[in-house]
Amino acid sequence: MKTETKPKSDLYWRANLRLLALLLSIWFLVSFGFGIFWRDFFDQWSIGGAPLGFWFSQQGSIYVFVILIFAYSFLMNRLEKRFAQEGEPKQ
Repeated sequence: MKTETKPKSDLYWRANLRLLALLLSIWFLVSFGFGIFWRDFFDQWSIGGAPLGFWFSQQGSIYVFVILIFAYSFLMNRLEKRFAQEGEPKQ
């Protein structure tokens, strides 16, 4: 029986790590990329009177982080349902 559950758990953890890598990459891109690395490029536009690069470094990365928390919760619930084993008691 352990040989049957081990590959399923390995697939679950691979999918979990892939999801984490994707979401952390998005957060890195928004917080460091838009707010620091490409700030000069994004400063040619503005939001509410503030340059867009500055806005991303001060506000946008926080908003994106909160959105990513909800996305992680939603996607992990879906992932756990997909990999739920039959016969386990539901909580």
